[in-house]
Order: sequence, then C-alpha cells, then structure tokens
Amino acid sequence: MDDSRDWITTPLTADFLRGALDLERTGRGGLLPHRLPAPDRARSGGDEQVAQAESQPSGVRVVFRTRATAVELDVLRTVVAHRGLPPLPDGAWDLYVDGEAAGRATASGGNVLMVDLSDGSRELFPGSVGAVSFTGLSAREKTVEIWLPYTETVELFALRTDAPVAAEEPGGRPVWLHHGSSISQGSAADSSATAWPALAAAAGGVELLNVSLAGSALLDPFTACALRDTPADLISVKIGINLVNRDAMGLSDFGPAVHAFLDTVRDGHPTAPLLVVSPILCPAQEDTPGPAAPDVRDGRVGFTALGDPADAARGKLTLRVVREELARIVAERAAGDPWLSYLDGLTLYGEADHAELPLPDRLHPDAAAHRRMGERFGAFAFGPGGPFAAVGNR
Repeated sequence: MDDSRDWITTPLTADFLRGALDLERTGRGGLLPHRLPAPDRARSGGDEQVAQAESQPSGVRVVFRTRATAVELDVLRTVVAHRGLPPLPDGAWDLYVDGEAAGRATASGGNVLMVDLSDGSRELFPGSVGAVSFTGLSAREKTVEIWLPYTETVELFALRTDAPVAAEEPGGRPVWLHHGSSISQGSAADSSATAWPALAAAAGGVELLNVSLAGSALLDPFTACALRDTPADLISVKIGINLVNRDAMGLSDFGPAVHAFLDTVRDGHPTAPLLVVSPILCPAQEDTPGPAAPDVRDGRVGFTALGDPADAARGKLTLRVVREELARIVAERAAGDPWLSYLDGLTLYGEADHAELPLPDRLHPDAAAHRRMGERFGAFAFGPGGPFAAVGNR
C-alpha cells in the first residue's frame, strides 16, 4: 500500500460484485465469489475439480462509481501450479473505466495449490494476503470495473481508494447465462475480460453470468439446477468436450442426459432463448474417443487422446458424434420449443482457423482465437435474425 495517499477503505459487499452466483464470507473476514450457489456446490459431492473451477471467478467483476485516481484491492489468491513444471503465468486483473480497457495488473502473495499431474494429488501451500493496484486514473466521476482472473481462486478483503466510492446501480441490461467447459471459462485467453464469452457479451450489450466449469461441463444435475434457478434473459450451454475427454458416458447415455439437462433448465426458463452450442474443433478428439490425458513435452503441458478410434463404432463418444447428436436432439425438441436453437461449434473455430491459429496445447484456443470466437458468436447470436437478437443490445 502507498502510505503517501489518504486512503478510504470501503467494505466489499454484494452491491459491489457482478457475475457471481454466490458470495461466501470466510472465517478470515474475506469475501469469496462462487459461480455455483451453495446448495449446488454441496450436490457436487465434494468434487475437487468442480470446487476449483467454480471458485475461479471468470466473469466476476468489482464495480463502483468514484472520482478516485488510485484503486487497490487486498486479496488472497490461490494459484495452481504443477509439480516439476515451471510456474504458470499470474492471473490478469483487467481494469475498465466507463466500459473502456484502462489497465491490467497482477496480484502479489497468495496460496499455491500444487497439483501432481502423474497421480492427480494436490497439496496446498499457504501464503499471504497481497494487493492489486491501479493508479493514474482520471479524477472525473466514472464507473470503474475490475475483472477478476479466471485462473485463480480469489478471496477479497478490502477496497481502498483516494476518493469516496458508491455502488453502481444495475443498468437493466439483459442477463446472459452461459455454461461451458474450460474453453468458455477462459483457458488460454489473456484474461476473463477477453475470454470469448466476455467479448461476445460486450458486443451484445448484455450482462454476462459465466457458469462455465473447467473440466466439469458434464451435464451434471447440480449444474442444470444452478442454471434453472438463476434469473436470466438469455441462456446458452456449450456441450461436449469434457464428456469426450473425460470419457464420461457413451452414446446410449448421451441423448437422455442432454434431454434431462435441458428439461431442468427449461423448468426455470420456459420461454427464454436457449442456445445449444456444440464443440469447437479439436483434432485430437474429432474421431478418437477419450479419455484424454496430460502430455508434458519440453516443460509444457499439452493433451492427448488415449481412446481407440475403432470404439466410436461401438458407442464411444467423439466430437464428431457429439455434434451430430446435438443437432438431431435440438431439431427434435425445437418442434415444440420455438425458443430453442443450435450453433455448430465449428462455425466458431473450425479447420481453417486451426490451420491459422492452432491450439497451443492441442485442446484450448489461444488469445487470438478467443477474440475470433467472441466476434463470431456475437455476430451470430446478437446479429439480425440471431437467437438473442430480440433481447440483446437494449
């Protein structure tokens, strides 16, 4: 903290947070954003992957009005590291002023969650509270928005500014609720604010609730319940990649699971525009079933498919099969549900895109590909005649 300033400390409350489905007051007095409500977290059965993903605050923002020229947040982050490999990049905290990008910072301190990729074991090494700082802001009255990183679990302790702050009144924008995998959570994007759903939301003029769960978009009932119970004007679900790379189910289970998931969502949102999105291109699993596994080469983690392509004929899921089934299921359901639509993920990122912007780890699109996907989704969903056009851009 810069002691030369006359700081004003403001308690962080729900009024200052956007994009979270739940806020937990911790025993240390911090505020921990969650992207699954407490009842649905409990129904996950203590799954460590789910717990890690939903507590990484993709799309969560601290938002307020102020004339401050300097802003600091005291935070306790938990970063993921892989035993025996170089540290991962620090998560990016993006600053927006009146809707325009105005800076990027990283946090100091924090806990380290050490993951051993050879056996999946985890060990937590406690650390200290650190800070995220932004200076040089204009002294005019403005809306400040700080996007939390999608790669780090974040406990918020204090907001300090050199001028008073006030919570920003909700702007009445339509709420877009999106669920997907790590690709939708933001993996390999530069930041939460530049992950493809955030870019598409900005293009559509909507408020994003990103309930994407890295490694855990598995058509779980507790996730469907979270979507059902969350108020929203627009909904999209991106289905498939985790089912294949986790080898979570076969073809005979897939259709009933998709129907049950969509039925649950529809219980809470009977007439909201609902868009089903199939997987983007991933050559390793287009025709090869899962499971997928980490593949460490030259100190970098990639992914490889371990299944046998011949097993697809015996009911194992591949991405090609998933796309075909999703298109069939949505067409069948749409006969009685005029607000349901389908988007082939290959239109967001396909073979030509892979030739130009290959997946750096053979699974996740890079920052440039996220930008392209955000532009394409925005044009499709919110453009003239798109499934979200009548609600977005208000």
